[in-house]
Amino acid sequence: MAAPAAEEERAGFLRFSAVFALLALLAFLFQAAPAFARGAPESFADLAEKLSPAVVNISTSQTVNGGARPPLPGMPEGSPFDEFFEEFLQRQPGGNVPRKVQSLGSGFVVDPDGIVITNNHVIEQADEIKVNFSDGTTLAAEVVGRDPKTDIAVLRVKPDGKLPFVEFGDSEGARVGDWVVAIGNPFGLGGTVTAGIISAINRDINAGPYDAFIQTDASINRGNSGGPLFNLEGQVIGVNTAIISPSGGSIGIGFSVPSATALPVIEQLKEYGETRRGWLGVRIQTVTDEIAESLGMDAARGALVAEVTPDGPAEEAGIQAGDVIVEFDGQDVPEMRDLPRIVADTAIGETVSAVVLRGGERESVDVEVGRLEEAEAQMAEAGAGADGGAADATEAMGLGLTALDESAKRRYNLPEETEGVLVTAVDPAGPAAERGIRPGDIIVEVAQEKVSTPGDVTELVAEEKKKGRKSVLLLVSSGGDLRFIAVRVE
Repeated sequence: MAAPAAEEERAGFLRFSAVFALLALLAFLFQAAPAFARGAPESFADLAEKLSPAVVNISTSQTVNGGARPPLPGMPEGSPFDEFFEEFLQRQPGGNVPRKVQSLGSGFVVDPDGIVITNNHVIEQADEIKVNFSDGTTLAAEVVGRDPKTDIAVLRVKPDGKLPFVEFGDSEGARVGDWVVAIGNPFGLGGTVTAGIISAINRDINAGPYDAFIQTDASINRGNSGGPLFNLEGQVIGVNTAIISPSGGSIGIGFSVPSATALPVIEQLKEYGETRRGWLGVRIQTVTDEIAESLGMDAARGALVAEVTPDGPAEEAGIQAGDVIVEFDGQDVPEMRDLPRIVADTAIGETVSAVVLRGGERESVDVEVGRLEEAEAQMAEAGAGADGGAADATEAMGLGLTALDESAKRRYNLPEETEGVLVTAVDPAGPAAERGIRPGDIIVEVAQEKVSTPGDVTELVAEEKKKGRKSVLLLVSSGGDLRFIAVRVE
């Protein structure tokens, strides 16, 4: 009878072991649950206390000429007769007195030896930059490099000792609904902590060619620009950049440059003082459902090549207008706006494979990637005239222009029959902004000559400058309303 008793004892021990193991597993899963479905934390205090010392206030000052003058009595602003009175008014006492303009923003330390990250628009054109720390220390900063396309700037300060700093995290792992914390200096109030969730990812707000913003409802206001957006591990997953607000205050729609976009730019700025992006040499547009059907595609995807730059990498590789690029360097191109980011991140001089759809068939071509900055410089030089350059003349007005193609018409909700040149960017401190020109306006005529390409505009502006004109008369369509505007080109 001893054997059955031993078997029963062994079976009882096994049952006990199984129950114990199950209880241990349940305890582990209970403790690990936050990693799978993390709820709202009881407090952000520990996180804020740890991270705040590395978040800084950026103060800048800039010397500018006298502010924009009011419209002439009895004259509508932008009157063609402005140029006849401009020089007279500037000679009057106080007409163009230099003055100091100050602004505030935020930033954060990523290197204990003094590397600070902020937005380009916070420090752009500043004569003096100061970094103010939470302990009251103020240090002068120098610009290591800046990138207007992603609105990222890298600064350097020289501290007496090591600085508190924060580290970047992986924004690619962020999901809609995740908790995030923003720290910055809204309205110059000093260190302020706000919390919220990620409302959307990969958001395109037409701010630049590499838009893929993280959208958050964590309160972001004026002065938060350049500050960090943290995940609950205390890692920077975004650089707070912009808000949408009719009033100027937070309405729960803020945008951050993802760390996946910012980090390669920061590394290039630290190493070279400038960006070094890949360049393909094509003008592309969205593949709509209608275009996809007409090309025999099963779905709308990829980037449609509208134009190939002469002697550029794409032309040398055999890419043609009408091709649809669906893969580049082994990466899928789901949408048109994905291609510029993929190409920009490709090593300059590297030969990669691109897959295009041509005549309903897939073809693979090898492309040697060029450098975007060199191409831009060459194109600007090629457009220069004897008087210093037509491109320079347009830049002097503070305008960014593009051809009015089908993609641009859809983006700005313009009628199909609209003609002219689209204004895509306006320098807030430039002459065009003074006359009320805004992105989305259409330049129909320059000096009473019709225009259809940016080259037409720059050419006519250059001709007016050669004639000694201090202003150029533009016919501008804004919301369908036509008006003549005289813009300074000095």
